[in-house]
Amino acid sequence: MSNRCKLNRKSIPPIFQYDAELREQYPVIAGIDEAGRGPLAGPVVAAAVILPESCILPGIKDSKKTTKKERKNLFWDIVYNAESVGVGIIGPDVIDEINILESTKLAMKTAVEDLTLNPDILLIDAVKLKEVDIKQQSMFKGESVSASIAAASIIAKVVRDDIMFDYHEKYPVYNFKRHKGYSTKAHMELINTYGPCPIHRMSFNKVKDVKLVKVKKSVYSL
Repeated sequence: MSNRCKLNRKSIPPIFQYDAELREQYPVIAGIDEAGRGPLAGPVVAAAVILPESCILPGIKDSKKTTKKERKNLFWDIVYNAESVGVGIIGPDVIDEINILESTKLAMKTAVEDLTLNPDILLIDAVKLKEVDIKQQSMFKGESVSASIAAASIIAKVVRDDIMFDYHEKYPVYNFKRHKGYSTKAHMELINTYGPCPIHRMSFNKVKDVKLVKVKKSVYSL
């Protein structure tokens, strides 16, 4: 366990307090969150994280409130100190087949199955996993309430960003390393110019309805 992972019961940060109180009834808590529900391209990634009771990692918070450097440092702190980390990755082909909500649930289910420990309870940001036979608590904006969910949000975000960076190397014309597949103005202009590539989500309206340049088809075969 790293020196950054310390427990001071007199000054437990609020985001760790919720988990600390819940552990009195459910000792093994798995926080679950996802990254990539909204983008027009790439996978949806979910993570499940079980933090040890004695671990307070400074700086843990919703991944959307961290800088790239902070996320990377926290990612390795979590990986090094967590009792278990699971990841689920569902690609755009499956997203197009079963829709993004069901793909998000499948990614979360896969992340839970990837854990090396059996949780007593799952704390999940916003959704319910009906096919997982473990007690669950669905929480709105859970990444701001539970350290376990916040840790999962950081793992999922960093893993997905790294995947999108790799896709940038494969499909550089779309500049995935910049926007990570989200529907920014620049990304939409690139789709309209070059057409979608194999990692675009063809079931999403902004991709499905894109108007290709008359004489230019997609630069990549679909």
